[in-house]
Amino acid sequence: MNIALIIAGGSGQRMHQNIPKQFLTVEERPVIVYTLEAFQNHSDIDAIAVVCIEGWETVLQAYANQFNITKLKHIIPGGKNGQDSIRNGVYELEKHYGKDDIVLIHDAIRPMVSQEIISDCIVKTAQHGCAISVIPCAEAMVVTDDEISSGESYPRDRLKRTQTPQGFRLGKICDLHRRALEAGITNSVASVTLMIEMGEKVYFSAGSEKNIKLTTIDDIDIFKALLNVKRSNWIKQK
Repeated sequence: MNIALIIAGGSGQRMHQNIPKQFLTVEERPVIVYTLEAFQNHSDIDAIAVVCIEGWETVLQAYANQFNITKLKHIIPGGKNGQDSIRNGVYELEKHYGKDDIVLIHDAIRPMVSQEIISDCIVKTAQHGCAISVIPCAEAMVVTDDEISSGESYPRDRLKRTQTPQGFRLGKICDLHRRALEAGITNSVASVTLMIEMGEKVYFSAGSEKNIKLTTIDDIDIFKALLNVKRSNWIKQK
């Protein structure tokens, strides 16, 4: 089975809004509904679980009912940070699914994830045991120690920008979290960084510049533009 684990446990303080950013309404739909619909509509996703911020579980279920998210099977309490929330999620999934089943861990605030990204993450996870959605680093990169200046650059062809979904065999990611706790690692930035901190190799799957993470008000503006964009028919496709 392929399970989508949507992480919606954060409060979104950097957005400076009165409600969590995953529940903000954009173009008449909550952000999290766009994300849920992407996985609902994918033929290879069998079930959806959401790690939800405390107090919003009933709202989430109401949205799932309203927008016909029939694959939503589990609503799981969030934790004190991202690693804690993901651990809560995968430990709950472990009670219901097999260790060889695939779980795609995805940020609720990446509502533009495409069917192609989801498909490639599933395929690469099946091949390698894990898959991290990435895109190339197009900008010139510099290193700074003081946040105001730099005297050193870093080759961009050695860098990838990570996104979600990040796919794993369920047994593997549960074992990783257990070993991390034993090692005293409790606040890793993402599943990919936790893998690397634990000495594991990660493999890549396709991401996209459109697969944006809604962190600031500017990101909301970009999201609105992407929802309304239509590609000109003279642009050559790959």
